[in-house]
Order: sequence, then structure tokens, then C-alpha cells
Amino acid sequence: MSLTMPATDRTTPQQTTAGNYFVSNYPPFSFWKPERRPEAEAALDRPPRDDAPLGVYLHIPFCRKRCHFCYFRVYTDKDSAAIGAYLELATRELELYARRPFIGGRKPQFVYFGGGTPSYLSETQLRRLTDGLKALLPWDAAEEVTFECEPGTLTDHKLKTIREIGVTRLSLGVENFSDHILDINGRAHRSREIRRAYACARALEFPQINIDLIAGMVEETDENWRDCVRQTLELAPDSVTLYQMEIPYNTDIYRQMKAEGRLTAPVADWATKRGWVQYAFSELEKAGYTVGSGYTAVKDAARTRFIYRDSLWQGADLLGLGVASFSHVNGAHFQNQHDFEPYLADLRVGRLPIYRALTPTPEERLIRELVLQLKLGRVNHRRLGAKYGVDVPARFSEAIASLESQGFLRQAGEWLELSRGGLLQVDRLVHEFFLPEHRDARYA
Repeated sequence: MSLTMPATDRTTPQQTTAGNYFVSNYPPFSFWKPERRPEAEAALDRPPRDDAPLGVYLHIPFCRKRCHFCYFRVYTDKDSAAIGAYLELATRELELYARRPFIGGRKPQFVYFGGGTPSYLSETQLRRLTDGLKALLPWDAAEEVTFECEPGTLTDHKLKTIREIGVTRLSLGVENFSDHILDINGRAHRSREIRRAYACARALEFPQINIDLIAGMVEETDENWRDCVRQTLELAPDSVTLYQMEIPYNTDIYRQMKAEGRLTAPVADWATKRGWVQYAFSELEKAGYTVGSGYTAVKDAARTRFIYRDSLWQGADLLGLGVASFSHVNGAHFQNQHDFEPYLADLRVGRLPIYRALTPTPEERLIRELVLQLKLGRVNHRRLGAKYGVDVPARFSEAIASLESQGFLRQAGEWLELSRGGLLQVDRLVHEFFLPEHRDARYA
């Protein structure tokens, strides 16, 4: 018997096909162009906006192995010399940025180490890297430093180093507790490593420990998903992030689908995945957690925040370092060179490795903040409208009416609020707010 799912999903199974589902930005990345690179350079030479905090993201693209569902820029073939060169040049990248007017004396409100696998780095590499970054742009005012980890790369000594360099939010890429499912989906770690790493992290008193799970991995079942939720509750992390499996075009699973002439991915349909996430949310809520977005639940909502997400979705500046990283500075969006050697080559000659860019219009920036904040489950349309000088319910009356008629959204005073059924499929629904030219375009 399937786990409980919202009634709105029971008659719409929607098979999982290839493509990007998760909405992380607007306009879509496919509209960012190399010929617009000068717009990014111009944004760097303007002083910062008064209302924009600054965050720093560093992409660490190295992994022990590539997961079959991974769509990030990662490398499994780099030796220590190549990794060392990358870290040195990523630090040089920050040095180039630190000279530009957009910094304006700001210190990072948040710092995020993503991947790839940041915890793939050695203790020596971690200390050298972070010492170099802090010397250029001090973290002493940072409210949050997030570090993504693959459990199998963590030792007690490495976790101690991660704590000592100032990490406040440790995010463990658990994904699943079944060794069989981890294996056939290409994950490098196994369940015993999860428990060991988590216990050590707790002993080191990280302020926040997050666990990532993915609903709908290859061969996921109701029984196994229940067990994943049970084991998560046993660990009692400060926050849990739940993703629904998607199959972008640059994944191994898609390449296999293409070779076999298959249109449907070998994973659960969307209704089933939403049902699994709803089950997890329900069990977490019974244990005292609060659902804070379409993907997250936190144990103590008064204490546990995710500043990287909340600030970025409200229009903060983000300086993205590393290969293929994305930035948002002074209203301009841009992405770095998305291949290893071109990224390094630019920095070796003192050139910022910016590959493509886009400067959204004020209306596009409004839509970006609206759709991203809706992923939190509710958005204050009056506050957002005041920021952009727009009557949000009037401007988006057609989209709002459509979602209201389907039972996914309601207006409550100055708030637009999603129902639980709407929250579970928010990435699909927010396309209603896109401009016509963006609705049917390829996302990435």
C-alpha cells in the first residue's frame, strides 16, 4: 500500500522524464549569454546596494565517485597537484574580486562550501584554503558557514578541523540509509559511515547539523522510505532537507535512458515522490519539527535558520567562486567557466573566469524573489510589492486565480500562502508566474 499523498496528486501520476525540475533562479539559466559578460564586469564596478548583504559560495568540484543522478560539475580524476592548483586559483579569484567596488567594505553574512564534495579535501588543504580566504575577506561577521559533506570522507580528525575553521552548519549528504540503494545509485558512502560521522559531529557540538534525503532514488520503495524516515528521527538532526529525484540531461541516468531510447526515468513518478515527502513531513511534525519550505523541516524553528537560502531568496548578493559557480551581484547574474581547464587558464593570466551573464529587468527581479520565496510556503506580497513599487496580487492576478482554483494557494491578508499540496509541487507551480517567453524554455 502506498504512503499517504495529497488528494490532488492521486489522479495525476506524472511520470518522471528528463529535465530540470528544481527552480533555483529566475530568469532561467538558459537565457544567460557569453556576450553579456560585460554587464557582470560593470556590476562589479558599482558600489553595493544599501539593502544587500553579501554571501560567498565556493564550489569544491571533487568527489570519490560520480553519483548516477548527479548534475553538478564534479571531477573524480584529479590528483593532489590538480586539486592544490584549483584551491590556489580559487583563492586568487577572491583576491581579484576583493579589489572591486561592489565589495564596498562589506564582510560576508554567510559562507557556503558546496560541491562536489568539500569534505573530500584533506585537513591541510582545508586549513590552507580557509586561511587564504579569510585573509582576503574576513568571516568574523558571518552568521552562518555551511559545509557539505559526504559521510564516507569524514574522519574524527577531519571533522575537528571543519569545526575549527569556523563551520556552523554541517550538511551531511545521507540521501538514503539503504546500502543497496546507495550502491545502485552510485553513492560512495554506506550506512555505517553515516552513523559514525553523525556521532562524531554531535560530539564536536556543531551548532547545526542537517541531513539530506532524496525521495525517489532508483529502486526506492515505500518500506525503505519509511525506514529512512525512522532512522532520521532516531538521529534527530537539527534540520532535514528532502529532495524529490529529478533527472537533468547531464546525468548518467539520462545518458542511459537516451541509449535505450527511453522517455521515462527508472524512478518513481512525481505523485509517489510527493507522497513520500509528505509522509516524511508528517512524521517529522509528529516529532516536533516544523516544515519551513517545500524541502526542509527544522527541530527548533526559533533557533534553526538557513541564512544562505533565506538571504539569497530575498535578493542578497552572492559571490560564487570556483568552476561553474553562479553569482548575483548588484542586479547582474553571471556564471563562471564551466570546465576545469578554462577556469584555471583565466585565473592564471589574472582574468576573472566569468563565462556568461544576464541583467534581469526590475520585473524579472520581482518575479525571481516572488517565486523563490513562495518555495518557503508563504510570501508577504505587501512587503515585496513595496520593494518593487508593484501591486503583486493585481500584477499576478491570473496566476493567483489559477492556483487558488486548484486549491494550491490562498490570499490571507498581506500573505500569499501555499497549501501543503501546493508546497509539495511548488517548483512546477511557480512557472505560472513566469513571463511568457520563459515558461516553455529549457531551464538550464
